[in-house]
Amino acid sequence: MFDKRPLSHLAPGWQARVSSLCAQGSMRRRLQDLGVIPGAAVECLARSPLKDPCAYLIQGAVIALRNADAASILVREASPAQRQSAKKAAGRQEAGYGTL
Repeated sequence: MFDKRPLSHLAPGWQARVSSLCAQGSMRRRLQDLGVIPGAAVECLARSPLKDPCAYLIQGAVIALRNADAASILVREASPAQRQSAKKAAGRQEAGYGTL
């Protein structure tokens, strides 16, 4: 139902989960160090006026990625129910619940 697509195609405000990483060499290692690993939650926060780069929320950090680099990350978009659940969890964390 939710096919894999490049992270660069994710619209602002939409959330997804990383399904695979196609980058090679040092770029792959750098993305993994930033938390881009299979299963990681990703949200597109904003696009620059010229559409490149884009800001993504990954593992609690805001990361700007060029479209060429984001295209090497395959994601599955979250279902509407998953998006609602993630928003509720984020609201609880902002209120101080569920954090150590």
